[in-house]
Amino acid sequence: MAKVVHKFGGSSLSSAERYQAVAKIILEQCQLGDSVVVSAAGKTTNTLVKLWQSFEQQDVRAFNDVLLQVENHQRELIDALFTGDRHAALLKQLVNELQALAQAREARTLHYASLLAHGELWSARVLANYLSSQGIEARDIDARKLFVQQDGVLLHALNKEVCYSAIGDNAVHIVTGFIAADSQGETVTLGRNGSDYSATLLANYIDATQVSIWTDTTGVFSTDPRKVSSAIKYAKVCRSQAELLARLGNPVLHAKTLSPLKGTDIKLQVRSSFDSDALGTEIVKAGYSKEKRFITTFGQLDLLRVEKLNSGEVKQLSQLIQHSIHHFIKGGEAHLLVPSEFSHLVINALEPRANIIESQVQGFAVVAPSQDIAGLHLQALELLDDNAIVTRFVLQAQNYSLVLTDQSIDSDVLAVLHERLVNKGRELAVIVAGVGNVGEVFIEQCKDQFDKLSEHFDLKLVGLLRSKQMLFCPSGLNLAQWQQQWQNEAIEYNEAELFTRIKELDYEHKVIIDITASERFSALYPQFVEHDCHLISANKYAGTAKHSWYTQLRQKLQERNLLWRYNTSVGAGLPVNFALADLQNSGDEIVRIEGVFSGTLSWLCSRYDGSEAFSELVLGAQALGFTEPDPREDLSGRDMQRKLLILARELGIELELDEIELEPLMPDNLAQGSWLQFLENRQQLDDFYAEHDAKARENDAVLRYTGALEIANNGHVCAKVGIAHVPNGAAIANLTPGDNIFVIHTKWYEQNPLVIQGPGAGKEVTAAGIHSDLFWLTQNLK
Repeated sequence: MAKVVHKFGGSSLSSAERYQAVAKIILEQCQLGDSVVVSAAGKTTNTLVKLWQSFEQQDVRAFNDVLLQVENHQRELIDALFTGDRHAALLKQLVNELQALAQAREARTLHYASLLAHGELWSARVLANYLSSQGIEARDIDARKLFVQQDGVLLHALNKEVCYSAIGDNAVHIVTGFIAADSQGETVTLGRNGSDYSATLLANYIDATQVSIWTDTTGVFSTDPRKVSSAIKYAKVCRSQAELLARLGNPVLHAKTLSPLKGTDIKLQVRSSFDSDALGTEIVKAGYSKEKRFITTFGQLDLLRVEKLNSGEVKQLSQLIQHSIHHFIKGGEAHLLVPSEFSHLVINALEPRANIIESQVQGFAVVAPSQDIAGLHLQALELLDDNAIVTRFVLQAQNYSLVLTDQSIDSDVLAVLHERLVNKGRELAVIVAGVGNVGEVFIEQCKDQFDKLSEHFDLKLVGLLRSKQMLFCPSGLNLAQWQQQWQNEAIEYNEAELFTRIKELDYEHKVIIDITASERFSALYPQFVEHDCHLISANKYAGTAKHSWYTQLRQKLQERNLLWRYNTSVGAGLPVNFALADLQNSGDEIVRIEGVFSGTLSWLCSRYDGSEAFSELVLGAQALGFTEPDPREDLSGRDMQRKLLILARELGIELELDEIELEPLMPDNLAQGSWLQFLENRQQLDDFYAEHDAKARENDAVLRYTGALEIANNGHVCAKVGIAHVPNGAAIANLTPGDNIFVIHTKWYEQNPLVIQGPGAGKEVTAAGIHSDLFWLTQNLK
């Protein structure tokens, strides 16, 4: 049975109303077998620390005053949440425990960790009883029975066995956070933010599928949302960046919290108990989220330089001061970034190897993808200089920039830094399907094109697909080394795995660029739309599918405010669809479109002069790679038939493929049988073509293979693809071999039609056309 661990902090349990809100969340989110880890309610731990200080100072009056504060808070919770026998029992238990604390003070036997443990014990007891009073099967568990450590090291094997036995499927288990026991049974604490650590430890021990940290913030932000209103809440953050932020002192997550999740598939999410409907932030493994940009600010810090920092010492020092310590190497020397209030403890522990080189500094760190850091570091220093802020120490590391300053970074300066360094534009994840000839050129062109678009959009090529293999990198592939990455990292996949990876992409926008010739892949378009992907197609199948399927796809795109562009499916890089759209948007009316829409058939017809057999031209074009592997696919005219249908639908005409009359450029019988049989009977093709060519010449015309779409005044549509005798002198007659031509007659271009002509095939122009569609997409999104 899949189990989930939830953790609620002190702010989530600060009042009776908050307990009721937490109970509502548990009712909605939990099932029997799940666990809930709790912190002490509100500021209870701080109050218990004051109680301990009064005990140490032997100040009886202060001790009794603070003990009364503790009692009053707990009584308020019990009085507000319970009645009858349950109220009486809980109150009696509380009074007995408080009396025991007073007696321990008198006997001088009070124990620090055991004293602090009361906060979590009371929270767990109150919450479990309140859930039970609401009809939820719940029981509280003292974590000292679950977590045992020896000489400061948790006994993982033993703890896992105990947790498996104690956490059954018959209740919701309310577990105390923050506390554990040593091998002698004495209470120990797990340090600052130990309840978060308790939650991830428990999840590891019981093989839970997920941990939810419920707090007073709705997730992990790009910077402090209390200081910068435009701070971005991220849906996903990769663990490596979360760990770095934790070491740098970011208050939402802490490095110790994340450590039990290493090597596991346990999901971790941060959510708000004050807004349980809001989606939180998921902390995911490497490869399941792109790296983000963050700015985290510091309070009072000291920078220490340490001689010969030994392995494991940073962890020991962090445990000593109960606070994360960031360390790094600069100039071959080890440095520690320590909160000023703890510096003396660290220096004493390292005596005489440590000394302070910068005291009482503040500042910030920029965390970002490694390829962005150098530029962001320079921009940050320029902004500080513009704002007359003096820097005391700077460090440009691989994936973060550290800046220590004399003065604090106020909200105004932080907002400017955030606007320039983080919130620089929209994000677009690009997934390319088809990395053959055109796909390779498209990818090679991406770096320059992405740079041109970077002012308004941050584009990342995150996925490459072939029929059986895929490569995904959520933070973006290295465009200079993508082929090597493909060779080393591409894996086999199925459709379910593909959509899982697409779903995990946490980008503002995603686009599938289909450069395949696969009808099966085009059939996946509705599923791509369901995963909120825009579409760019060089593939003609979707645009020429059954009208009902095509219309439904269009409707789904519109419902989700998604865009679809497929200009390169007709005319390669020629702006045909753009022209048709502009004419219609400007109030013109399309009357007739005629032209040659196949580079292959353009080349064959324009080159034929009777000096050699037509079949020889076909074989020559095949050898040059101008045709499909079986040239009969070109001669059939089906490709042009599909292109004419796409043009018709761009004009809003409801038309099916088989409603376009088709006349192949070969005898019907040659379409049957094998390619070898075709070669044996190729004289029939030669005779067929020579006969049609002769008839054209008799009429002072040339033979061309054209498509024509005509719209009558009454709305009747006539569409045909086939052999045409074009008068000498006409634009189509003088077509350059290999070019496409579109002759567009409109209400305004009636006597002198609009002509669009140019290469209709070729990997460079087709790739450029796809980039044109991509530019169009970004402009429409902007």
